Amino acid sequence: MSTPSSENFSDYKTAESKSLEILAAMKQTSPKKVDIELALLVAIFELHKGSVPAATVGKIVQSHLETLVPFYGRSSTAKK
Repeated sequence: MSTPSSENFSDYKTAESKSLEILAAMKQTSPKKVDIELALLVAIFELHKGSVPAATVGKIVQSHLETLVPFYGRSSTAKK
């Protein structure tokens, strides 16, 4: 039997996998990274629309970035 924590991680990994599929499709739609970046950010704001203020969504995004930047920073330096 899985624990709530392992279920949450499994749900996250499923969502992450789907988001990477969507990213691949977006790359075929537009070669411009800025178009894809903005579209993904709009999706985050739409996800929270009507439930929290836009400024709070910005803080949520910033918090996630603070978590991810060190991880990807290590990953990119390890590949060199």
